[in-house]
Amino acid sequence: MALAALLAGVLPLPYLPGVPDLAHVAQPPGTASGHWLGTDPQGRDVLSVLVFGARTAVLLTLPAAVLSALLGALAGGAAGFWGNKARLPVPYWLLAASGAWWALRLPMPGVALALAAGGLGVAALARLQQRAFPTWPVPINAVVMGTATTLDTIPRLILVVAVAAGAGLSSGALLGLLTLTAWPHPARLVRAQMLRTRELPFVEAAHAAGLPAFRVWFRHALPHASQPLRTAMPLSVAGLLGLESTLSFLGVGLSPEVASWGRLLGTVREEPTAWWLFFLPGICLTFTIISLIQLSRRPSVSA
Repeated sequence: MALAALLAGVLPLPYLPGVPDLAHVAQPPGTASGHWLGTDPQGRDVLSVLVFGARTAVLLTLPAAVLSALLGALAGGAAGFWGNKARLPVPYWLLAASGAWWALRLPMPGVALALAAGGLGVAALARLQQRAFPTWPVPINAVVMGTATTLDTIPRLILVVAVAAGAGLSSGALLGLLTLTAWPHPARLVRAQMLRTRELPFVEAAHAAGLPAFRVWFRHALPHASQPLRTAMPLSVAGLLGLESTLSFLGVGLSPEVASWGRLLGTVREEPTAWWLFFLPGICLTFTIISLIQLSRRPSVSA
């Protein structure tokens, strides 16, 4: 699948997926029209759609799985390492609130300017008085797990369909949406592992050596706690591939001109007797997902 995605643009395909052949519409495989695997009801070559659909799946689901794993590892690792005991200097709180106000484009931009000015003022006053910055508690664990639980209460398909159907997302926006809805599971895995990792002797030794807490977390504890993601990554890709295909089958998410296995499956509604439109992309999806599941099982088998 990855090889087909990489070579999709240079393979000697007889037709491109976006070029319809109106003289041969809904033709089965093996006909003399030059379409080796037939055509869909719009006259598009099925072989080209399958090859370019593999590229769409790889370029969408693999980055989404990697980004969700990174986001989940950082969030879950911080929640497991610090819990609700972390404290953040007040100037950072105010500057972060100001940045969030601007990013969300909330009304009354003067409030954002006031927050930023307050943060800079508190920092300058503390430096003049040669005192440490005042701090406020940060309930990292409560925020991370509360957000993850909230996202888990809504079925991912319903959430993504509601957002994608209402906004008409581009490929980049759909990638971001898949990432934001897929990070809770990696976060839970890393958090559970971090709760054990922070009690291990090498972490206690790093604390005893006087290393900063952030360095202990980022350089020593987080890599160890992120090891379960190696097994979970293929399963995440498989789940995102199934979700992307379902969205394309329903006609939401990607634009119509983007080749997709799910969208090819959806053309069966226009020509119910065209068995190849269901069988060929269904075989591609089935074998790809089964292969990803087998990849996730290999580390545990070898162990």
